[in-house]
Amino acid sequence: MFTRLRFTLACGLLALGLAGCGAAVVPSIHSDTNRVAVARGLYDRREFALAVDVLNNYATTGTGNADIDQAVYLLGLSYIGQKDWVNAQTQFERMSRDYPESDSAGAASFQLGEALFGQSRPSDYDQEFTLKALTQYEAHLRDWPGDPYAKRSELRVAECRTRLARKLWRSGDIYVKQKLYLPAKRYFADIIEQYADTPVLGDAILGNAVADARLGKRDSALAVLRGLEEQFAGQPLGLKAAALRVKMQKWPAEGDRSRRGHRPIEAPAAVPGAPSNSQANPYTP
Repeated sequence: MFTRLRFTLACGLLALGLAGCGAAVVPSIHSDTNRVAVARGLYDRREFALAVDVLNNYATTGTGNADIDQAVYLLGLSYIGQKDWVNAQTQFERMSRDYPESDSAGAASFQLGEALFGQSRPSDYDQEFTLKALTQYEAHLRDWPGDPYAKRSELRVAECRTRLARKLWRSGDIYVKQKLYLPAKRYFADIIEQYADTPVLGDAILGNAVADARLGKRDSALAVLRGLEEQFAGQPLGLKAAALRVKMQKWPAEGDRSRRGHRPIEAPAAVPGAPSNSQANPYTP
């Protein structure tokens, strides 16, 4: 009886396996005229691998057909669905190069940015592909201002810029922890000058104030913190500035002389770009 039961279970599992395999069979394509439509149906059902199988050869050999641009675009979308960013990049670059007059050219410009962004890494790591993605999103906004994807490109631009600013801040923060305050100030200044529209600006101003205080300019650093407290009262940045000011008031007024090697205090570079209600920058040391 147990042998018969095991046999029955084995047959059932085999039948399920065959059914699963059958569900993954590429649909029959009787003519290239309906190939893109079949692939579109597969893509809409999130069967991205099957859509790639339907389109892959056609996108290469069907050059000259009226719907080849749509095949290339849909193939790129299917690769994105698989998170195959490199192959997606190849297809969307082909769209911009070979089919600039396509109805999908604007959307392909945005999707190229998505393929590049998919290859980017968090701010702790190299930002090569974040920069490439940012450049592409900006190109999409410039070249296709009325495109339906324009709003999403704007959001991605902000995300990329924030990540790049965070990368700079992390570098500056590492230098502060190493008590290398002048190099730290250069990173914080880059954020204040180039990325003042990002949420990282406040951290950069605080970091620059710490570096100044450690370089012997505690009074001016405290003045910056008081300004932040007033301008952002009750907000996270104002609260952080207040907490840092309490700590900084206990630091030596002459700064961290052990790490400065008793060198003359260098005049800090101007750091324009910080938030201000006047033409003058209140956070410039």
